[in-house]
Amino acid sequence: MELIFATNNKGKLKEVKNIFINTKFKIISLADVGFTEDIEETGSTFEENAFIKADTIFKKYALPVIADDSGLIVDQLNGEPGVFSARYAGENATYSDNNKKILEELSHFAQPHISKFLCCAVYVSSNHRISVVGELHGEIIRTLRGAEGFGYDPIFKPDAYEITLAEMSIEKKNQISHRAQAFNKLKEKIEVLI
Repeated sequence: MELIFATNNKGKLKEVKNIFINTKFKIISLADVGFTEDIEETGSTFEENAFIKADTIFKKYALPVIADDSGLIVDQLNGEPGVFSARYAGENATYSDNNKKILEELSHFAQPHISKFLCCAVYVSSNHRISVVGELHGEIIRTLRGAEGFGYDPIFKPDAYEITLAEMSIEKKNQISHRAQAFNKLKEKIEVLI
């Protein structure tokens, strides 16, 4: 069974395809269905944004859709960047720009920089609307380390690890990440529906 994953993020697509690899589901991307428009994320929560993406694609293609919204929540920054994680340093910010801004903001605070990644993953079909959450707790370190992953991975060290997410293989990251937790929960819920 095909599931459209409502994302243009190649890093997320790779991770989620890996999570669904030995299931009855085939994850297809927005590129696979020819969707090239931007979906404006106007929600104030991760869940709202995830449903905005899923609903937009479901209305257009009438096929089951999965989507997520995720981000970094830093205690010392009052929960920022939160839903603005992808564009924390501006609308066209690169991963490098966002990491630089976080490190600049945190330079005024003492370590540890307690933080967490949160992911809300959703499923939308003609009969179902499902929402689940995954969290990964850790801290922001002051220097970028590692070349794997994407986003804030080079500056995020999960609790109980001495390495960043960017220093982990995708297999290892998919065992612990917020996105892996959320999509594994989602996978279990939708498997019983089919």
